[in-house]
Amino acid sequence: MEEQIIKTEYSELMQKAYIDYAMSVIVARALPDVRDGLKPVQRRVLYDMHELGIKYDKPYRKSARIVGDTMGKYHPHGDSSIYESLVVMTQEFKKGLPLVDGHGNFGNIEGDGAAAMRYTEARLEKVTQDGLLADLDKDVVDFLPNFDETEKEPSVLPAKFPNLLVNGSEGIAVGMATSIPPHNLGEVIDATKAYIQDEAITTRELMRYVKGPDFPTGGIVTNKDELLEIYETGAGKIKVRGKVDVEKAKGGKTNVVISEIPYPMIGANITKFLQDVASLSESKKTTDIVDISNQSSKEGIRIVIELRKDADVDNFINMLYKKTRLEDTFGVNMLAICNGKPETMGIKRIIQENVTFQFEVAKRKYTNLLEKEMDRREVQEGLIKACNVIDLVIEILRGSKDRAMAKKCLIEGETKGIKFKTKESSIMAAQLQFTEKQANAILEMRLYKLIGLELDALIKEHEETVANIYRYEDILSRRDSMAQVLINELNAMKKEFARPRRTVIDNCEEAVFEEKKMEEMDLYVLMDRFGYIRSIDTATFERNKETVLAENSYVVFCKNTGKVCLFTNAGQMHTIKVNDLPLGKLRDKGVPVDNISNYSSQKERIILLTGQSEMNLYRLVFVTKQAMIKVVDGGEFDVAKRTVAATKLSENDEVINVFVWKEKSQVVLATKDGYFLKFDMQEIPTMKKAAVGARAMKLSVGDEVDSVHYTDKTSTESFVYQDKEILFSQLKLAKRDGKGTKLRL
Repeated sequence: MEEQIIKTEYSELMQKAYIDYAMSVIVARALPDVRDGLKPVQRRVLYDMHELGIKYDKPYRKSARIVGDTMGKYHPHGDSSIYESLVVMTQEFKKGLPLVDGHGNFGNIEGDGAAAMRYTEARLEKVTQDGLLADLDKDVVDFLPNFDETEKEPSVLPAKFPNLLVNGSEGIAVGMATSIPPHNLGEVIDATKAYIQDEAITTRELMRYVKGPDFPTGGIVTNKDELLEIYETGAGKIKVRGKVDVEKAKGGKTNVVISEIPYPMIGANITKFLQDVASLSESKKTTDIVDISNQSSKEGIRIVIELRKDADVDNFINMLYKKTRLEDTFGVNMLAICNGKPETMGIKRIIQENVTFQFEVAKRKYTNLLEKEMDRREVQEGLIKACNVIDLVIEILRGSKDRAMAKKCLIEGETKGIKFKTKESSIMAAQLQFTEKQANAILEMRLYKLIGLELDALIKEHEETVANIYRYEDILSRRDSMAQVLINELNAMKKEFARPRRTVIDNCEEAVFEEKKMEEMDLYVLMDRFGYIRSIDTATFERNKETVLAENSYVVFCKNTGKVCLFTNAGQMHTIKVNDLPLGKLRDKGVPVDNISNYSSQKERIILLTGQSEMNLYRLVFVTKQAMIKVVDGGEFDVAKRTVAATKLSENDEVINVFVWKEKSQVVLATKDGYFLKFDMQEIPTMKKAAVGARAMKLSVGDEVDSVHYTDKTSTESFVYQDKEILFSQLKLAKRDGKGTKLRL
């Protein structure tokens, strides 16, 4: 075959390929179908379990077998996604109605993962068999070829209730995501029945039945009045609170007990909640907490926070709502596949699509049942008719040479070649007009059917068949009859599987937390040469001033309401709230500065620690190893972020000195090769913190600034260089950007 080269615009090809990929992810992977509420991987897992016969009343089977069979037959996208889907369908704390019965460790509400698939077992739940997989053998849905066209799989499961609402769904596709909360089965069924009886019903009227989401973790929905708009549009935010009880403890103390958590808190967020509560105490947001304990078990959630005697319990609970995830938001976006494309739908539209689907399934089901009953009636009437002339039938069978001859006689009355005992028998045989199905049934009929009781049973069975035909024809011809059938099935589902609502729907006032104002006081922040930082009060500092100054690299005076700023050689500034530092005694060790800031001692080196309030009053001087210098207004560093770039650095450059400029008027730069340059600080240009700076000194190849010193014109001070004391007055005053003078030591 001759090779063909197709020329096309690259951008068009990429656009088409990306759109195809996006639609594949949206339709075939990430979003559920509005009809059965399942994503493809969930549908395939359930269908595979159905095919393997792993029913609710049968023994459990290894999850690995289910995953392997599903991957090999229907879902060739890796075992992890299949097993994860299986696990989620077993978890009662995630699903309003678990579809799989898991045996073994399938994870827990606190975020611990499931055991490996080789250790766990599973089988279908009864509700899955009765509500999602029933009638699959009656050709009620279309079957499609699998990925390699060796098997057939259902395009959708014949769901008898709106599973999309009952179990909800979460998924991230390309450019879109779905987030549907779970609802109460009984309420959803009542709303579905109401829609079947009145298709003009409004969303407001449907919400008489569906009060709101019913999370498996319980909790309290606090914005009841906003639910109508959310359910009409299919998008919005639901505010959920945990359930809090107050218990009296020993010694007059009070226990705040959390027995239900917001649905978004499940998983690792429970640990995060405990950490947040602990940090409230550590950061002195509250001094009421005595102890925190997580006493949760298989029986349910129980998180106990013990408070001191005189604690304001209501204010503390409001603080939990405001400062932790005990009050959280569930973002609703009811996005699902409808008629082959993604669509955001309200609750009425979801119920409407499911009911329409149920009518289609019921029509196919009863059409097939009617055809089978018609065939059965035809055979039954033939057998009854044959029993009435059984002697003639036996005579035909005995007189025929083969089956074909006997069959032709029964159908067409052809008697040629058949030996009859009497001429009357031949005449009667010529009048027979059985159908082909009846003739086959007569030829296959066993002799015991001629017993009187068996004949009576056949007549009774025929009467039942006729009654079924009448019933099926009525269901197919009248919408009211079919609607009543669907309602009866929904009633049966509700009676067997519905359970009481767990989530309370209410309008709650917004939590108001009165944060105690911090009493302002003067402190000293200390950091030793090992990077441990803490604060002490002014009285302790004054009593031990010499010791404090001798033992610490940095001593900064500031307010407890302020911040200290840490500048590093990497050109970064890290801010630390003074209130976050431990306030202790003189000999307390403090905490590593790495633990309470974004500073990393592995990557950076501290150049300066100073108070933010002091910087706001003055300017800062930056000097780098490659002799770049600049002055920056201190107000530029009054920022809310914990870490900002304090200066811009060239490649392979680093900050070697940051200085708060107050009174000093001259600066001295000393290089590694022994060059010194002294010039007035007025020559240093003022720049923004994002600037690199100006050149302070001309360096020889391989040379770099080693140290920086600040002095005054009349200063008699000195500095040490290579173990030699050098007076500032010895150095000649020059201009910025000069070569400097090399001292002969």
